[in-house]
Amino acid sequence: MEEQPDVASVLEELCMLEPIFHTRAFGVTLDDFARRMVDDYWEIGASGARYDRAFILKHLASAPPVDAEEACWVTSDHAVRCLAADTFLLTYRLQQQERVTLRSTLWRQAEQGWQILFHQGTVSPS
Repeated sequence: MEEQPDVASVLEELCMLEPIFHTRAFGVTLDDFARRMVDDYWEIGASGARYDRAFILKHLASAPPVDAEEACWVTSDHAVRCLAADTFLLTYRLQQQERVTLRSTLWRQAEQGWQILFHQGTVSPS
């Protein structure tokens, strides 16, 4: 029987990396960001638009991301679900001053650390 991962410790680790691109733990350089994303990473933004890895890296190169802690963004309601031995879905709520989004990120534990497979942000009325 395959050993089940410790979901509580996974939740703790992943919470430190969110919101993606906006924490020092996730990364601070383009190389860090590239290492955190699988080659075929993609996301759906709060606008409903689809963005691929190349677009995200190009955008980050021209507009460095806001640091969530410095901007006083607040994450809450974190939950994690194990989808496979090395793959987890993390969901949470992100408060950016007046804007609230519900977030989901698919994470995979790789040899080089946690990597993102997919992300989505959806604007919420509260």
